[in-house]
Amino acid sequence: MHSLELITEIKTPGGRASASSELAQVQTPWQRYALYGALLLVILFFALVRLHLRHMPLERDEGEYAYSGQLMLDGIPPYKLAYNMKLPGTYASYAVIMAVFGQTPARIHLGILLVNAATTFLVFLLAKRIHGPLTGLIAGCTYALLSTRSSVLGLQGHATHFVALAAVAGILILLRSLDTGQISLFFLSGLALGVGILMKQHGAFLALFAGLYALWSQRQIRLRDLALRGSVFAAGVVLPFVVTCLILVHEGVFRQFWFWTFSYGRAYASEISLAQGWEMIRAVGPWMLRPAVIWEIAGVGLTALLWNKKVRSQSAFSVGFLLFSILAVLPGYYFRPHYFILLLPAASLWTGIGVAATRDLLLERRAKPWLAALPVLIFALAFLLSVRGQRKFYFHWDPQQALHDSHGCGDGCAEDGEVADYLRANSAPQDQVAVLGSEPAIYFYSHRHSATGYIYMYGLTEKQKYAQQMRQEMIAEVEKAQPPFVVYVDNADSWWNLGSTKELAYLQPLQQWIFAHYEMEKRIPIAGTAQHQWSDQAAFYIFRRKN
Repeated sequence: MHSLELITEIKTPGGRASASSELAQVQTPWQRYALYGALLLVILFFALVRLHLRHMPLERDEGEYAYSGQLMLDGIPPYKLAYNMKLPGTYASYAVIMAVFGQTPARIHLGILLVNAATTFLVFLLAKRIHGPLTGLIAGCTYALLSTRSSVLGLQGHATHFVALAAVAGILILLRSLDTGQISLFFLSGLALGVGILMKQHGAFLALFAGLYALWSQRQIRLRDLALRGSVFAAGVVLPFVVTCLILVHEGVFRQFWFWTFSYGRAYASEISLAQGWEMIRAVGPWMLRPAVIWEIAGVGLTALLWNKKVRSQSAFSVGFLLFSILAVLPGYYFRPHYFILLLPAASLWTGIGVAATRDLLLERRAKPWLAALPVLIFALAFLLSVRGQRKFYFHWDPQQALHDSHGCGDGCAEDGEVADYLRANSAPQDQVAVLGSEPAIYFYSHRHSATGYIYMYGLTEKQKYAQQMRQEMIAEVEKAQPPFVVYVDNADSWWNLGSTKELAYLQPLQQWIFAHYEMEKRIPIAGTAQHQWSDQAAFYIFRRKN
C-alpha cells in the first residue's frame, strides 16, 4: 500500500483539516465493522443489565418525574398539583415514555435504557468526529460503563440523562453546521441545546459552551455572517423555554412555575456554602470517581496536551467541553451523585483521547504491533475489571435489593408501592391523597392526585426565606382539600430534619388536626435503619378521614 494511503485527513470541529499519525486513522471495511460491532456489543450488554433490573422501584426523583408526567397525560399541567424547582422538560419526557411504553417502573426504565443507548452512540460519534475512530470507540464504551454504575445512580432515570442526550446531540449538530455553514443546522443545534436546558437548568452551561465555541471557531468570518448564525443559534436555544412559558400562561400556572423555578430556585441554590460544598465533594468525589483506572486514563489524555500536536490543535473544543461540563455540576454545591452524569460525556472523550494519543505516540516511534496495541488492551482490561467489580449489582441482586443498596436513595422507596396499593384498593379514582413526606412515587403508583402541591417536604425544613410561607401554604392546602387519606412518613430521608423537634414544630397543629379528623388505619414498616420519631421503627402511617 502506498504510504500516502496510510494517512487519513479528518476535519476538526471548525472545519480545518489536520493529518493524523500514520496508520492511526486507517479503516478498512472489516475494521469499520469491528468498530461498530464492538460498540454495539457494549451497548447491548448494558441494555441487558438495565433489562435485568428494570423492575427496580422508582426512587424519589423518578417518582416526581413519573407523577408529573402522569398528570400531564391526564391533562393537568406541571406546577398545578406538583411543585418543584426543576424545569418541566423531564416531566414531558417521562410523559412521552409512559405514553409509548406504559405507566410502570419497568416500562419507564425501558425508556431510560433507550435514552442511555442513544447518548452512548452520540458520544461515540462526537469523539470519533473530534479525534478519530479509536477515540470514538473508547469514549462510547466509557460512557456506557460510567453512566450505568451505581456510583452515579446510573440505572435511575434522572434528569441529567436527558440533559446529556440533548446536549451531545446539539453539539454534534453544531459541529456539522460549522463545517457546512448551513443556517438551518445552527437553529437545530440551538433547539437541541435549549431542550437540554428545559430538562434541567444545569444544561445552560453546555449551551453556553456551544455558543462560545461557535464564536471562537468563526472568528475569521465576516461579522454579518457571524451575527446571522449567532442569532439563529440563540433563537433555537431560547425557543423551547419561550414556548413552555406561553403554554404555562395559557394553563394558568405561570405564577407557580416562576416562583418555584426561579424565586425558590435561587434561594435553594444559595443554601450551601462553599465550605459545605467542599466537604460534600470530599465525601462524594472519591466514590464517584470509580473505577479509578478509567479516570486515570482520562488524566493521561489531558497530559497529551503537552506531547501530542493533534490533541493540542483541538484543545479549544476538548478542554472547553470539559471545563463547562464541570461548571454544569457546580450550581448550589450540592454534588449529588447523579449530577456527575453531566460530566461523563467530556470525561469519556478524554478517556478516548488518552488511549488513542498513547497509541499514536507508540506508532510514531515505530513500536512493534503488540506494543502499539498495549493502550487498547489496558483499557479493555480496565473495562472488564470494572464490570466485574459491579457484578453483584448487575447480575446477582434483585431489583429491590439493588434499590436498597444504591447510594442516594433512602429507605422507604421500596415500600412506596405497598402504600400505594392500599390507597388504590380503598379509595375511588377521583379521591385526593395527602402524603406528608417526600414520596411522590406513592401518587404515581396509586394513580391518585395529590391534595397538596408539596410532593416534597424538603423545602419546608430548609433554611431559606420561603420556608415559613411554604409551610403555611402546605398546611392550608391539606386542610382545605380534606382528603379521604393522609399518609405520614416517619422517616428522616423524607424530611431531612426529622430528628429536630424545633424544625418540625410547625407540623404540630397539622398533626393535631389529623388526629381530630382522621384515625390511623394501617402502619407499614420501612426496612433498614432509617431515623424516625414514632414507635420503634421507621414506617408509613396511613390515616383515614372519620365518617
